[in-house]
Amino acid sequence: MATRGAYAKGVAKREEILEAALAVVAAHGYRKASVREIADAAGLSPAGLLHYFGTKEELFVAILEARDERDTREHEHEDFLTAFLAITRHNAIVPGLVQLYSQLAAEAGDPEHPAHAFFLRRTEQVHAVAVEAVRTAQSAGEIRADLDPVWVIRTVHALADGLQSAWMLDPAVDMAGDIERFLDLLRP
Repeated sequence: MATRGAYAKGVAKREEILEAALAVVAAHGYRKASVREIADAAGLSPAGLLHYFGTKEELFVAILEARDERDTREHEHEDFLTAFLAITRHNAIVPGLVQLYSQLAAEAGDPEHPAHAFFLRRTEQVHAVAVEAVRTAQSAGEIRADLDPVWVIRTVHALADGLQSAWMLDPAVDMAGDIERFLDLLRP
């Protein structure tokens, strides 16, 4: 029984660390969010923090996973497009998380990087749901039926990631607005 209690406490502490890390990265950004600062926010030493995650890179992947889980919970009763645009709008108020996502996405091109598997899995999961949403929208006459749903999602994904980069350089870029304008082009 003691093992289960210790395990539950470890899971709870990990969740507590991730909440603190999300707040630190959202407020200060990827480059300014040190292990020490995150550890301080979680009430741990840097070594204690890394006990739960192994490396800084693994911690940052866990932060993105926690962000995705939070977004999924907050938007679980919305259709895919509504949720996607709401999350894109929300990203404009958490620049540190956008920076973290963009940086790790670029680094994840290396198969040896700790974020590689996360981005492959995330892309596969999001695209599966999104492609089905496009098919549903096509059946409802909201998106042109002659467009390949896989192409639509791959293009919207690339547009969203590119707009995040543009937004980091110029916060006046309206990421969600630009995506909505693109989607309007896909209507019959």
